[in-house]
Amino acid sequence: QVQFVESGGGLVQPGGSLRLSCVASGNHFEVYVGAWYRQVPGKQRELVAGIATDDRTFYEDFVQDRFTISRDNAKNTLYLQMNSLKPEDTAVYYCNKGLTLEPSHLGSWGQGTQVTVSP
Repeated sequence: QVQFVESGGGLVQPGGSLRLSCVASGNHFEVYVGAWYRQVPGKQRELVAGIATDDRTFYEDFVQDRFTISRDNAKNTLYLQMNSLKPEDTAVYYCNKGLTLEPSHLGSWGQGTQVTVSP
């Protein structure tokens, strides 16, 4: 079964905005920590932002004050609002969830959604 379906990526100019969505399969979505990751060719996948079961959020420094992660538990969905985009944000963005974000607790990776920031 498909565990995650990401959408909302695209081509945007520097300074622009995108909102990514991620629909997760499975029951009891509300008990999981959700997260967004990104990956550039030739580099390791990296954590971008996370959201805990109590809606507390955490962000890597390079997206702090620009990106906002949120969740809609009734829709099994994670969101990533991205503002003030920079060329270095260009990557494939993936979502995932787990009781923790330890790699062994995460689900299978989806196909991701491409974000390209370019003039």
